Amino acid sequence: MPKKYHIATKVTLPRFHPVGKYAVVEFREDCAGSCEECVKKKCVYEIFKNDYEYLKAMEEPEYLYTCQNCFRCVQECTKGIFSRVINPEYRLLGDDYWQPDIIQQTWYQAHTGRITVSGAGYRGPFVGEGFDSMWTDMSEIVRPTRDGIHGREYINTTIELSRRPLRLEFGEDMSLVSDVPPILEVPIPVVFQRPAFGMLGQNVLLAMVKAAHKLGTLILLQPEDYIDTLTPYSDSLLPCLTRDNYQDYTDLIQRSRIVELAYEPGIESEFETLLSIKPDLFIAVGLRLNSDAASVGLRLAHTDVDTLHFYADGHGNELDTERPRFLKDMIREVHLKLVENSLRPKINLLFSGGIAMAEHMAKAIVCGADGVAIDNPLLIALECRLCPQCLEGKPCPVKLGEIDSEWGAQRIMNLMGAWRNQLLEVLGAMGIREVRRLRGEVGRSLWFEDLERECFSPIFGERKVAGIR
Repeated sequence: MPKKYHIATKVTLPRFHPVGKYAVVEFREDCAGSCEECVKKKCVYEIFKNDYEYLKAMEEPEYLYTCQNCFRCVQECTKGIFSRVINPEYRLLGDDYWQPDIIQQTWYQAHTGRITVSGAGYRGPFVGEGFDSMWTDMSEIVRPTRDGIHGREYINTTIELSRRPLRLEFGEDMSLVSDVPPILEVPIPVVFQRPAFGMLGQNVLLAMVKAAHKLGTLILLQPEDYIDTLTPYSDSLLPCLTRDNYQDYTDLIQRSRIVELAYEPGIESEFETLLSIKPDLFIAVGLRLNSDAASVGLRLAHTDVDTLHFYADGHGNELDTERPRFLKDMIREVHLKLVENSLRPKINLLFSGGIAMAEHMAKAIVCGADGVAIDNPLLIALECRLCPQCLEGKPCPVKLGEIDSEWGAQRIMNLMGAWRNQLLEVLGAMGIREVRRLRGEVGRSLWFEDLERECFSPIFGERKVAGIR
């Protein structure tokens, strides 16, 4: 039996104190200092104990940045010197899509390798935009044998990036006579992508590459990003080339298992030349996720391409339009176009842009993706706050350029370990033992738009302006 795939997570402490959502303000001048059992000692999360060195350097009032919002200190202090507030620094993290909650959860997962559990529980809205208007079906959650995290049953998270034959032919003696193409597999439905900003040094890039190599996945890189220190990790590198420059990088192509060509009309005519450089090369094509994406994808599916990679914007929105649709709807459109033409089993689909959490990965696969490409979560795992300071020429508040690449690689591995465990929980709760079975299984999901239309439109009528993307 093959060895089970395992991500080796390990607690990897942050270099800077994380910015938490809830804070407790302590007014020391009112402290009696004579309580035998100070509420600080009773904190079940040991916030005061762990933050002591950090607090000593602060001036009053003091903020406890990792407070879990249990209110025990506020309620039990005999002098009432504690007050709970929203941390003012927390409000400055990220933007309207990459919200502070996402950044904080990513930090925790990169730190511990565990799934985020908050003492305050979920306090958000019932429904929101984008992926937040979609829920997954957990109808099999009562079956304890469907437990891939604790090892009682193996759940496979492997996907292919190589094309598959639509049919097999056998001889009279039942021997296989079809030519079976080679297979390229990655053990998790995630590949890495170089972020558009925040790459403040070679160590940041090296940390991402090392993590991809240890995880057995791939990282998409532009040829100008290649440095000599990446040579030992060639199997994990996926160069992104164009029709105009790929012949300048034949050495790079020969060292790679798969390359991606940027789409332009007639790009399929270059496949033969690519394969002459390396006959067993796998080929991906990168396309903009716009209104033409489904029709262009269908046309390319008739060629020898292995994988189609569609790029949305950083918030998961459709490109080249003033009224963009969200990623989940665009994935569905591309997937169904190939299904209607009986080509979906042949081709692989990757989508990138706006994949911020583990649930986004699972929901993208439900919509019809084979896998996703992530960028910003890699930076956040390295303590990035997604502030625009590096774009403005200002110094990075967490000094990304000074990280140790091994430390960074482990933080990213921890994040992927937590993401994979969440995917295993979803698959186990659905009674599915292989992530490829989840692809396009919209029957395993609930969509707010559909439920609202079915339940409320007969009473109140259709929405004139959709409030949910």
